Amino acid sequence: MKEESYSRGRIHQYLSLCDEEWGYLSKAYRRTILPCGVRVVTEDIPHVRSCSIGVWVNAGSRWEAPEENGVSHFIEHLVFKGTERRSARQIAEEMDGVGGQLNAFTGKDHTCFYAKVLDEHVDLAMDILCDLVCHPLLSPEDVEKERGVVAEEIGMYEDSPEEVVHDELARAAWGGRSVGLPVLGTQETLRNLTRDTIVRYMWDNYTCGNVVVAAAGHMSHERIVEAVENHLDLPISAGPAGARPSWTPGVRAFRQRNTEQVHLCLGVEGYNRKHPHRFALYLLDIAIGGGMSSRLFQKLREDRGLVYSTYSYAASFEDVGALIVYAATSPDRVHEVEQLIREELEEAARHGVSDEELRRSREQLKSSLVLNLETTNSRMSRLGRLELFGEPLETPDEVFRKIDGVTGDDVRKVAAELLGRAEPVTVAVGPRKAKSSFIRRERDGRRDRREAAVAPGCHRGAAHGTPRGRSPG
Repeated sequence: MKEESYSRGRIHQYLSLCDEEWGYLSKAYRRTILPCGVRVVTEDIPHVRSCSIGVWVNAGSRWEAPEENGVSHFIEHLVFKGTERRSARQIAEEMDGVGGQLNAFTGKDHTCFYAKVLDEHVDLAMDILCDLVCHPLLSPEDVEKERGVVAEEIGMYEDSPEEVVHDELARAAWGGRSVGLPVLGTQETLRNLTRDTIVRYMWDNYTCGNVVVAAAGHMSHERIVEAVENHLDLPISAGPAGARPSWTPGVRAFRQRNTEQVHLCLGVEGYNRKHPHRFALYLLDIAIGGGMSSRLFQKLREDRGLVYSTYSYAASFEDVGALIVYAATSPDRVHEVEQLIREELEEAARHGVSDEELRRSREQLKSSLVLNLETTNSRMSRLGRLELFGEPLETPDEVFRKIDGVTGDDVRKVAAELLGRAEPVTVAVGPRKAKSSFIRRERDGRRDRREAAVAPGCHRGAAHGTPRGRSPG
């Protein structure tokens, strides 16, 4: 049930989402939209003595121009170097002085600055968070100093091929813009970022309409709203809108790295985070590569001993998504591993999942939701993400009903649509000796497609990855 009231230009919403079975949940989530456009969402949890607070900004790498790639993440670093009222040392000492935690993270479509403190220090945490977001110094000296720190972080990331391969797949599938851009940027774009670029980006994106303040723990909603009104000082506007990226199926890419293993990713276009069939996709994902009983883990590791690590995941954004499979193996086994992954995807596309797989996947999905509600940090993150991206805020029981409502036929239809309509994007990161095998697979695939294209009843466009059931035009 939702009730609304109005005061001082605010819109207050009381979301009564308490279930008897979930006694540890607060009696109501509360939401206020301030006149400036900032949204405040809270969950009061009376039985704890801590509070987690996050300032969520709709600013991430997908909103960046290619030449300024990495600016969102750079800003996340720079604000901690000092504000108009506090030096970097004072920020650290004030938070350490109350035994609190202060940090931040950046994603493709958001940046979050967050703190966790005892309930008696909520006002100080709000003051510091708003100071970081609204009044950073961004001095030229700090920009240059932190540029070196971020350069080291990018270097550390480049030394982790199991991370690099996922960004390479995004770039191959979505191109060098929007969702295809890496969060950290590159050494080249980092070198070219100027203070003027940083200031302009903050002015354009750190705006009231782009900000959500979320809090979970022992506090009052009114206290958080008052603190936001007193301390959050940002331009009153919405951020710039971005274009929807398009997925290019069938791309193959290899990036050479001096590693012992080949890190392999296959991806197909998925659903955005509001898609009506997203829960069926989540269950399909779990059955394919979501645990020790999943098809990929059993076939690649338990039955064949070909890999140590393999998994799948569904990546969902505001307007696009993907289902991605990962595996790491030795260079002489990469062709076999890729072939087995493709066979499992094709099997799922034809037949969906079994009743037992569906049952296990449901329980895994429900369990992950509950386990993610056991800390104030995780509850705050859930509130912030859902509000920032315009998703409904629901109790576990409401989500459980949606999960339980997904049938085997629903999962089969989703599998057929996503896994059977187009060639996956395939990316590998590994040593030079694996490249020939990877290229040979691409060459063989082109020959197979040419032969299929002239076979009776086959359209050339479909053979080259055009979704089945559609005209190539």
